[in-house]
Amino acid sequence: MTPVTLITGASAGIGAELARVFARNGHELVLVARREDRLMALAEEIAAAGRPRPAVLAIDLEQRDAVARLAAELASRGLEPAIVVNNAGFGLAGAAADLDRNEQLGMIDLNIRALTELSLAFVGSLARHRGGILNVASVAAFLPGPGMAVYYASKAYVLSFSEALHRELKPRGIRVTALCPGPVPTEFQARSGMRVDRSQQLLTLPADRVAQIGYDGFMRGKSVVVAGLANKIAVALLRLTPHALVLPVVERHMRDPGGSS
Repeated sequence: MTPVTLITGASAGIGAELARVFARNGHELVLVARREDRLMALAEEIAAAGRPRPAVLAIDLEQRDAVARLAAELASRGLEPAIVVNNAGFGLAGAAADLDRNEQLGMIDLNIRALTELSLAFVGSLARHRGGILNVASVAAFLPGPGMAVYYASKAYVLSFSEALHRELKPRGIRVTALCPGPVPTEFQARSGMRVDRSQQLLTLPADRVAQIGYDGFMRGKSVVVAGLANKIAVALLRLTPHALVLPVVERHMRDPGGSS
């Protein structure tokens, strides 16, 4: 079986940039997302740069049988994951009681259930290749998020789960890293309904920079990687500040991201 790096949500944004970083560093890739045309274009780009052409799997990970189908497809091609990169996910802005309930449950299916299943499905092969798991969380993982309650909660799960797995799987030679970026200008904002205002510009990093930081931290075996100095400072302050003081600020920002001027 050929060892590969499996990257979900690889059709755009941080996922596509992670694919480019892993490919540059000699990893053979399997790219997973719903949009096959985007994956094919990225695979061609990587191959044109002289790297092995990634395999492409157009699978919707919100579906309950998605991971089983993915595993069967890998086995049929003689591939097994040495590294799993769980990047697929989305957010929805708005009050939880007002947002579409099925869409929010779909967010949980993708951000939490699929990530958990993929993190656990290939432990045997990850151990054989002394590889690991890179889970994309967010600085949102460090606090509740009124105005994006389910999304913030899903990323808190990713962070907690990843830190625990880091401890559990380390004796088996498997590294587990949670990557926590701040705002990143990608398609994520358009789908979620979020806007990045001027107050967040110091926290904003481009997707390629976030991907490189995540890769470097993962290869060093770090359990948590917060991308960017400003975000590291923000997270440190969040850990020291009572939620009762932070939540009204978050709520006001979500209601009026552009400010009153």
